[in-house]
Order: sequence, then C-alpha cells, then structure tokens
Amino acid sequence: MFLDLDLVERFHMDYEVLCRWLLSVKKNYRNVTYHNWRHAFNVAQMMFSILTATQWWNVFGEIEVLALMIACLCHDLDHRGTNNSFQIKASSALAQLYSTSTMEHHHFDQCIMILNSPGNQFLSGLSPDEYTRVIKVLEDAILSTDLAVYFRKRGAFFQIVEEGPNWALEEHRDLLRAMLMTVCDLAAITKPWDVEKRVAELVSSEFFEQGDIERTELKIIPIDLMNREKEDQLPLMQIGFIDSICLPVYEVSLKIFSFAILSCQKQNVNEILSTAK
Repeated sequence: MFLDLDLVERFHMDYEVLCRWLLSVKKNYRNVTYHNWRHAFNVAQMMFSILTATQWWNVFGEIEVLALMIACLCHDLDHRGTNNSFQIKASSALAQLYSTSTMEHHHFDQCIMILNSPGNQFLSGLSPDEYTRVIKVLEDAILSTDLAVYFRKRGAFFQIVEEGPNWALEEHRDLLRAMLMTVCDLAAITKPWDVEKRVAELVSSEFFEQGDIERTELKIIPIDLMNREKEDQLPLMQIGFIDSICLPVYEVSLKIFSFAILSCQKQNVNEILSTAK
C-alpha cells in the first residue's frame, strides 16, 4: 500500500526501516479478541481502497495521505480490550493521565514512541515542516476514532456536505479526514455477510469479556451491549448500532465518494481528449 501510493519514493523512505517499523507496530498490538493487529491492518486497507478508488489522495496530498495510512495502522496500538468508559470506571493509570479520549491519546503516544525509536525512524527523509504536518494530521486522525469525537464532529460534516464542501479549506478537510477514519474503523459492516458476521462475533466477544471484568472485579452491572446475560438481545443491539452510528456516515460518504469518482472520470476524459487534439 505504501509502495502503490508512491509514499516510499516520494519521502525517500529506507525500505528496510519501513518494514521494521511495520513489524514493531504489529508487535505492539496485544493479543486481544478484536482490537488487534488484524483489525488495524483491515482499517488501513479500507483507507487505501477509498483513497485510490475515489482519488481522494489528490484532495489530501501526499503529506496527509501518509499521515492517514500511519494513523490507521496505529490507531489502536496497545489496546487492552476495554474501552474508555472502563478505564474511567476502573480509575486506571491511563484514565488519570488522559481525562478525555483516554485510549486514543494512549494509542497516539504509543505511535510516536515507535516512530522515534531507534531503527524505526522511516520518516527521517521528511523536512521539519513536513514532519510537523504529518504528526498534527496523525494525532487528529487517531483521536477521531473516539466515537465521542465522531458524534461531536459529524453534524458539522453533514452540514458542509449539504451546503457544498470546499476541500481547499483546512476545516473541511479536517472533518473529512475525521469521518474517513470512522468509516474505515467501522468498515467490517460493509463486508460480505460471512465476513461481517465473524467480525461481529469477535466484537461482541470482546465486549462480553469487558462486561465480565466489570461484574467480577468492579462489582457493577455492565451495560446491555457488554452484558453476557443479555446475549439474546445482541442482534437487535447490532442493528441499533448500525442504524444510529454507521449508516448516517456511510450515506453521506456515498455522496462525496460518488462525486469524487465522477470528477476523476471527467478529468481523465478531458486529459484523453486533450492528448487526442
């Protein structure tokens, strides 16, 4: 994916260092049921597919594309199989360190630690300004995977899509990047049924595992989505999750993706006609 997006050549990456960094990232994912390396890779592959199929890489430019790909691969680094709510309830060290977007801040910090560790500095070919920009976009992208941030931003995004976005504006591109991170993070529901069903089972298993810990160690009754005793309600809860969280952003994304594809096709036709003349 990095090669196909021409990131390796454009930013003068040492290929061996890039590979070592990827292996370091993989190693720093825990062997939890769902939020593991496989999930991170799937999210990155979805981002790659969207960027190439819609030509959004033309809108973002190489710096932002690089940051988005890194963000997808690193967005759940060192995930413990428990969410932000659990960290707060358990008064964990991470919750005391980060009052909002607890796990997402931790994922970002882990990402920076690996990027700066000896033998993993594959961004050394970037200029200081390029590096600063990559880190800024990277941080925003990883923090955007917090669903609380998604809910906070999606209203503004839906509004600019209705009114007509101007992707030259940083504010509009920032919202687009944030929504794309959510689109990719939740992309399992867009897969063929047999794949989606297996992923849903993994997600629910991890949720139930958190619920078990809350019941046994924290002595509290978990919410229905994480309550193993409410397993019979899981299909209904899954539908509710899809309808309230996933479907709205996918419907809006379809509009802008279709426009991007049509614009690209029109540009290609114009280039062909120009060449013919």
